[in-house]
Amino acid sequence: MGFLNEIWRLIAGHNALSTFFYMFLTASAINVFLAVFFRSRKIQPKGFKWKTYRNEIAFGLINVFTSGLLIGGGTAFLTSHGLIKVNTAPASWWIIALEYGFYFIAYDTWFYWMHRLMHKEPVYTLVHKIHHKSTSPNLLTTFSVGPLESVVNGGFIPLFTAVVTVHSQSLALMTLSAGLIGIYIHSGYEFMPRWWNRTWATKWFITATFHDQHHKYFNWNYGGYTTNWDRICGTTRKKYEADFVKLKDRAASAKAGEAGASGQISTGQPAAGQLEPV
Repeated sequence: MGFLNEIWRLIAGHNALSTFFYMFLTASAINVFLAVFFRSRKIQPKGFKWKTYRNEIAFGLINVFTSGLLIGGGTAFLTSHGLIKVNTAPASWWIIALEYGFYFIAYDTWFYWMHRLMHKEPVYTLVHKIHHKSTSPNLLTTFSVGPLESVVNGGFIPLFTAVVTVHSQSLALMTLSAGLIGIYIHSGYEFMPRWWNRTWATKWFITATFHDQHHKYFNWNYGGYTTNWDRICGTTRKKYEADFVKLKDRAASAKAGEAGASGQISTGQPAAGQLEPV
């Protein structure tokens, strides 16, 4: 329960300024780390803009405060009136898996259809426009949303737990995974393997490339956790999988080039397949 309480304390908005400060430092440090060591995996190599990054810092700070007040206040209200109840008894792994699976499917459905709605005027201007100021996402883009969008997305877990009583372990997993998935898909870097979209077991799950293309091309790839609803509704960008392969090819070529250069430096000889300069 201590881990769950700590997560819930952050969501509820206590020490919001310090929370954002640590998030900003962490996100910035990871952004630099990715740019230095994983440059070849960058989905949009020339997409970074300092002006956009500054805007994301400002919007992120506003979002942390407002979402803390609105979502935290709403959660406290529902809890105090007995509408949110968490089962603190120990639960078997399969119970946790069932509860989490139900949440996963429910949120993926909620996110897709609310996301489609947020792309319709006047909802887009009122709710979603701030988030789309970032056309090449990075870690801070995750937090760069307007107050209403934060409530739509972040308010799902309180609403879900008001309808379904889950165990504390399941709730902690839901909260943690929601944050981690959001950060990954906005990272701007692709770490999934080349075969990801070719295998039945994994092709249904979202990648950073999938959501990155939503920010770049706007009217495609609406899914939050999976590609299922996009495939059903025909909103998957047609070149998504081909572009994913091109990105992996680019990363593989860069890695091969680095290995060849390293071998040439260490041996003093040209790498295999290279001509010795004359």
